[in-house]
Amino acid sequence: MSETIVTAAVLVIGDEILSGRTQDTNTNAIARFLGALGIDLREVRVVGDVQDEIAAALNALRARYTYVFTTGGIGPTHDDITADAVAKAFDVGIDYHPDAMALLAVRYKPGEFTEARKRMARIPFTATLVRNPVSTAPGFQIGNVFVMAGVPMIMRAMLEDIAPRLTRGQVVHAATISTRMAEGRIAAGLAKVQAGHASVAIGSYPFYREDGFGTQLVVRGRDSAAVEEAAEAVEAMVRAEGGIPERIGNQS
Repeated sequence: MSETIVTAAVLVIGDEILSGRTQDTNTNAIARFLGALGIDLREVRVVGDVQDEIAAALNALRARYTYVFTTGGIGPTHDDITADAVAKAFDVGIDYHPDAMALLAVRYKPGEFTEARKRMARIPFTATLVRNPVSTAPGFQIGNVFVMAGVPMIMRAMLEDIAPRLTRGQVVHAATISTRMAEGRIAAGLAKVQAGHASVAIGSYPFYREDGFGTQLVVRGRDSAAVEEAAEAVEAMVRAEGGIPERIGNQS
């Protein structure tokens, strides 16, 4: 198995996200998609529909991470400025891409392929298209940046075309232990378990439900044996503190 650490960031673009009008569900889908490929999602940023701010955020992220995924702002309206912002970030020109124009021309009836719809075929120079089997209008890749639609169904479909282009990393394994104990009661014991298992990360997540409260303890790491060893130590610690650990399941 590869020991390469592959990293990524997500840049969510759109005033509608910042205003609360639209809920971002794409980040969760991208995180799960990347996790299955062994790619660590390290950062998420949200920016409004301002070209300079999009370009600045993109340049900061693409210099720091293996890949950057953007969502939003590639539709037919005046506020869809992502393609122009990406071109600015990479200091390249932008124009109608012949393949994108051909794809869209087939989709629309005569007279319906308007100037507004043609905007969706404007692609920065040197970029390659990302297939969109849902609504045809493509995304694109330029360098280590993948530009995708903001509509969740379309974004997820674009990920399928992107997947073969990505370098895989080593998948992170996880084990979750749930207990009906408060975080404060097990905090000291949990810190000792973490200190003794430095190769994994242990997170503590309290929950509150109608039937009571408790804590979920999640062990994550790239070595499955180390994850299991630490998970068993967490379970032993919970028992020692008077609680009952419940293994939710091992995950990858």
